[in-house]
Amino acid sequence: MDKEKIMEGVRLILDGIGEDINREGLLETPDRIARMYEELAAGYTDDAAKHLAKRFHVDNNDMVVEKDIHFYSFCEHHMLPFYGTAAIAYIPDGEVVGLSKMARTVEVYAKRFQLQERLSAQIADAFMQELNPKGVMVLIEAEHMCMTMRGIKKPGTKTVTAVTRGVFDNNEELQNRFFRMIERR
Repeated sequence: MDKEKIMEGVRLILDGIGEDINREGLLETPDRIARMYEELAAGYTDDAAKHLAKRFHVDNNDMVVEKDIHFYSFCEHHMLPFYGTAAIAYIPDGEVVGLSKMARTVEVYAKRFQLQERLSAQIADAFMQELNPKGVMVLIEAEHMCMTMRGIKKPGTKTVTAVTRGVFDNNEELQNRFFRMIERR
């Protein structure tokens, strides 16, 4: 990440909206914003394959579900946050990953400028490519600040995306089982 470029960009934005970039309260803002982006955009230097490499052998191939994986990301169109939860289900083919690795995979892709639709697909594709399960399904529900604080201004509006791969494709019974498993109780 080029911290100096980020800092210069912040200075240009502040100057462009009419702020005094030498005002006491703004003097350290470019550096703070650059450090913030190092953290919030860390997904560009992380690799899901690294997290999904540690596996454990299992004798059964029952569905594994992890839900309520909280994440924060950025809309690539407006550079505003969107945030919500992800749920991942997969049917192993003799191997499973540690549960924390499922959440880490979400983080890898969420910590990039994104479209929610792409985020869902990237998570599913990483599982298929790295773990080779029989199938995977990803459901993401998120609130987009580009819809709630600007433009249409509809706070509380949620966008839901679902992606299926492998045995989940066109299998309504498996999909419904997944939905039942993630229902709020």
